[in-house]
Amino acid sequence: MGALSSSTVTNPALGINFKCSLLPVKKTAIKRFGFKEIRGNALSRCCLRVEIGWFGRAKSGNGAYRRAGDRIRCFSGDGNEGEDISKASGSTATEEPEERSSSSMKSDEPPASVSSTPSGFSPEPPPYTNFQVDSFKLMELLGPEKVDPSDVKLIKEKLFGYTTFWVTGEEPFGDLGEGVLFLGNLRGKREEVFAKLQWQLSEVIGNKYNLFMVEEPNSEGPDPRGGPRVSFGLLRKEVSEPGPTTLWQYVIALLLFLLTIGSCLELGIASQLNRLPPEMVRYFTDPEATELPDMQLLVPYVESALPLAYGVLGVQLFHEVGHYLAAFPKKVKLSIPYFIPNITLGSFGAITQFKSILPDRMTKVDVSMAGPLAGAALSFAMFGAGLFLSSNPVSAGDLVEVPSTLFQGSLLLGLISRATLGFSAMHAATVSIHPLVIAGWCGLTTTAFNMLPVGCLDGGRAVQGAFGKNALLGFGLTTYAFLGLGVLGGPLSLPWGLYILICQRTPEKPCLNDVSEVGTWRRTALAVLIFLIVLILLPLWDELAEELGVGLVTSF
Repeated sequence: MGALSSSTVTNPALGINFKCSLLPVKKTAIKRFGFKEIRGNALSRCCLRVEIGWFGRAKSGNGAYRRAGDRIRCFSGDGNEGEDISKASGSTATEEPEERSSSSMKSDEPPASVSSTPSGFSPEPPPYTNFQVDSFKLMELLGPEKVDPSDVKLIKEKLFGYTTFWVTGEEPFGDLGEGVLFLGNLRGKREEVFAKLQWQLSEVIGNKYNLFMVEEPNSEGPDPRGGPRVSFGLLRKEVSEPGPTTLWQYVIALLLFLLTIGSCLELGIASQLNRLPPEMVRYFTDPEATELPDMQLLVPYVESALPLAYGVLGVQLFHEVGHYLAAFPKKVKLSIPYFIPNITLGSFGAITQFKSILPDRMTKVDVSMAGPLAGAALSFAMFGAGLFLSSNPVSAGDLVEVPSTLFQGSLLLGLISRATLGFSAMHAATVSIHPLVIAGWCGLTTTAFNMLPVGCLDGGRAVQGAFGKNALLGFGLTTYAFLGLGVLGGPLSLPWGLYILICQRTPEKPCLNDVSEVGTWRRTALAVLIFLIVLILLPLWDELAEELGVGLVTSF
């Protein structure tokens, strides 16, 4: 859509100046709203202005003139008046009627010209200013395609009835009210009725609309057959289905992936602080160090940083493969992943969008949980292998030294490390570990953050599918509170909270069947997974760290 530009237009016939916006208008929009065709390229860039007042005036019973409608005029960018694309308010859009000859006009009726008004007559001021009405008309003109009223009537006659769903009312449906929500009473098992209605919709209308089965809003009680009362929403496919991936989105995804490779490589170099030159150590550890050191000094350390970078990046790629493997059998299309770089953990993960409407809530839970489970499995395997190699004297040459306070960042991972490496190894200023431990630690932490039950994260999608949108709202508010207080993730709470607010705060859109339950075992698995996530992101408090000997804790 082109950007709006402002233009001041002078119309001598009306004796007024007004300011309006120039924008391109599609011929499909003209056809949709019933505007008459404009010759040439008159609508390629024009100014739409609603003229309120005496277009098509009619005489009322008491002899006073009333306003019969408004009209939209198209003015070119240089201020010259173009042709009318009128649409009379309160009536169907037709071409402007031909002007009557002077002999056919009654003496007591004023001419139909906009520039003339009855002498001594002052029209009532409109309830809205011209600019406000212009905005309303433009929003309607450029808004999403709405459901055709004739199709609504046909659907009510052919689809709904005594044996399926008895319609008792209608409400707007969709983000902008561009659809129709049918309220009524269900006359059978919801899954069977929904499948029958979907088949009949394709037979009657064709591949034009999507039918949604959702919970009835503001329902007074549950359905007598059990479960919530349901309603059926109707939306056009071009409105409800996600659009295709554009070339620019591919370019952005590639740039973000390259930046993520760089951040993973930087993490691998930063893990070798005990080997780096002093100026490089000062740059990585001193917050006040702003002068960039000679980057050529890092070249000898790039090769040794590659295993850790490969491990962190491999977890993110394996995470996305899990999503795709779960989506393929369900015929769910996913977008390309948009990896988000992070210098602390290598990556925030990736943003992956659904490019098709999910059939039901079970599919939403399965696809959402498959990625984190795959990434967590690989991360835990690397973490365990790294701890084993850290205690093996054969691998002493590959070990790196990290601050022991690193293990205080996770209650679960800190306890596992303490049980594996022992008290003497952990109760020191630094700990010698294999790079796989860092890769697994970062992968598990990133996976845990992405499984937080909030917004459009994997955890938020899974909670929305398993427990409903209202449950997601409660989980989300609790998660935001914990992140704001630093309870989860410690110093990583702030960047992750900002990442969620900026990129992933919006809940996922409903499924076609947004009512059927997902089953007990899916809910149980999700609850256990959320519990493990809390254990991973909950830091070790000082008393427990001192008791376990995880790092040197100084009490003041």
